[in-house]
Amino acid sequence: MSSLPPPTRSLPVTSSMKTLLRILSLSLLPVLVHAADRPNILFVAVDDLRPEFGAYGAGYVKSPNLDRIAKAGLTFTRAYCQQAVCSPTRSSLLTGARPDTTKVWDLETHFRTALPNVVTLGQHFKNHGYFVQGMGKIYHGSFDDAPTWSVPWQSSRGQAYGLPANLALNSRQSAAPATAAVTAKKSGKKKKEATPRNSRGPAFEGSDVPDDTFTDGANATLAVATLGQLAKKKEPFFLAVGFSKPHLPFVAPKKYWDLYDPTKIQLAPNKFRPKDAPDYAIQPGGELRNYHGIPEGSIPDDLARQLKHGYYAAISYMDAQLGRVLDELDRLDLRKNTIVILWGDHGWKLGEHDAWCKHSNAENDTNGALLLSVPGMKHAGAKATGLVEFVDIYPTLADLAGLPLPAHLEGHSFKPVLDNPSRPWKPAAFSQYPRPGNSATGGQPLMGYSMRTERYRFTAWLHRDDPSKVAALELYDHQTDPQENQNLAKRTEHAALVAQLTTQLRAGWKAAAPAR
Repeated sequence: MSSLPPPTRSLPVTSSMKTLLRILSLSLLPVLVHAADRPNILFVAVDDLRPEFGAYGAGYVKSPNLDRIAKAGLTFTRAYCQQAVCSPTRSSLLTGARPDTTKVWDLETHFRTALPNVVTLGQHFKNHGYFVQGMGKIYHGSFDDAPTWSVPWQSSRGQAYGLPANLALNSRQSAAPATAAVTAKKSGKKKKEATPRNSRGPAFEGSDVPDDTFTDGANATLAVATLGQLAKKKEPFFLAVGFSKPHLPFVAPKKYWDLYDPTKIQLAPNKFRPKDAPDYAIQPGGELRNYHGIPEGSIPDDLARQLKHGYYAAISYMDAQLGRVLDELDRLDLRKNTIVILWGDHGWKLGEHDAWCKHSNAENDTNGALLLSVPGMKHAGAKATGLVEFVDIYPTLADLAGLPLPAHLEGHSFKPVLDNPSRPWKPAAFSQYPRPGNSATGGQPLMGYSMRTERYRFTAWLHRDDPSKVAALELYDHQTDPQENQNLAKRTEHAALVAQLTTQLRAGWKAAAPAR
């Protein structure tokens, strides 16, 4: 929003000016009334939440409050992030621009380096009369963006673990990278090269402690108190609440672990790398190996079952905190005029392809959870099956609130899907993931550009210094191979299809506008 002009010397008010002012005030009245009628926005971000819970057909995951949003709204079954790692996907969603525009492909770069004047999602609502407040993990880690908020962003910080022994271990382990960094500086090595594996506490824990012991519980308490304050304001609100779980470590109070029988937890059926895919297509899970007790190589079945148990427990813990926020929304009678949107910033692997975490273009990583509830929806409880992208969330929320759409947006409002959830939408969704130059890539830094169509996932790994050079291609047929176990790109019988998809991928998102 442009700054106000400097004050000027007051002028005498004539009778004609009084008449003009009266006319102007009457002309502005409908605008003010419209602003008062605009919906509130409850914007919920969940870290590392894959679409595996009740609303997505996984009834074995206890998620009554996630399912509560889905019952009152739509569950998007094919929603895709633009890069499957925290900062790039959040920067893309919150700016409405794709990673190649934000220039955020890592965890160290802030989007305002490349886009100093971009108007973020929250900032856009603030500029149009909303009170915008955020808490918890919205932007990545310690990153924040002051122009986004009406008041400074807040975050409560709980304990990393509940058990004193694990807290002590985490404290000792966390000191190792700092020591390694000093050693690296003296030796001239890069920090990563000098940082040992297992530099954090354990990857999971179930301890008999109150919910507010951990960050998500503390932030839910903050969100509940904030809703009470927002309910008293005249302007509509945009409240962003970020939950950290089920992100590693899988730490949750014991009562959420007790919801699951570990003997009934099923392991990934495809514990092998995609056949005929390049080695660098799937990152095996270096993030997981930062935690104490995680071995190199394949994860043994008994440990894999414990990790999945922890992941599900962490979802249920987060779900309970979400329920506290939804309960307060109902208690204050705000739900009837509040849009609730919840998104997981990307997918996550739980042993699929003998890998864990995210960091790839695979379906497991790019397909994220997305729930949207709008007051008065005609198709509450339905599933939206068309292709949508996280970069579409900004224009959709603005559209639903009756706000104009900024010119810089690189997504499209999927508001029409609310009237017909089963309709086709975009012909393709686009994601990307970089790989550094190393032995696996032949020393060449690569960018994998991936496209999900109705039937196929197609990925082209291009040289970052010369995108005309193709290092490798991937093609998966979701009609016959929904788990992406067999790369078909090199098969001669698919040559024409590969050529067709290559042309479509190079045309990019601008040529993949929604079907109206």
